[in-house]
Amino acid sequence: MKKIISSGAEAVIYLEGDQVIKTRLSKGYRIKEIDSKIIKRRTKAEIKILKKASELTNVPKPEELKSENEIFIPYIEGDKLSEKLNSYVEERQKEVMEKVGKEIGKLHEAGIIHGDLTTSNMILKENEVYIIDFGLGSLNGKYEQKGVDVHLLKQALEAKHFESCKKLFSWFKFGYGSIDKSEAKKVFERLEEIERRGRYRH
Repeated sequence: MKKIISSGAEAVIYLEGDQVIKTRLSKGYRIKEIDSKIIKRRTKAEIKILKKASELTNVPKPEELKSENEIFIPYIEGDKLSEKLNSYVEERQKEVMEKVGKEIGKLHEAGIIHGDLTTSNMILKENEVYIIDFGLGSLNGKYEQKGVDVHLLKQALEAKHFESCKKLFSWFKFGYGSIDKSEAKKVFERLEEIERRGRYRH
């Protein structure tokens, strides 16, 4: 039996047994044929990103395209970090955020951009961090996109985990830098530039 576990403007996510089914929604304001093409293209693109990411790191591997608007992936049973991270003892938080940094570092090294990098899209299972939901993801990311990804995570930490966000982010940086120090330096320099632009706008 299908159970809705998440619902948004772009898709509804169901749980059926040990499988997650992501169903992209039609937009009534779009011409039907165009709507169908857009949904099919985005579904195929997300499957491509998920496949590539799952070969590199802890990302659930999708099934082959079975439907124009659905993605089938294994369900990851574990702690959603947006809900549980604050309750961990500090040493555990440090360990988890360093793992998050490594996971994202591996994805970025391969040019994979997540696009919605928040702790809501991270699950801790048996001491491993899994990254989920690449609906806004892209391939061949440049420093700007990588910087934006990291900026999103920093904002999420400040919003949901404000009591220890500075420590959490520093542990993330350490894990991220352990994949490729020189690349990490460039990404964090770009992050500073993005933050300066944001302050200037305000």
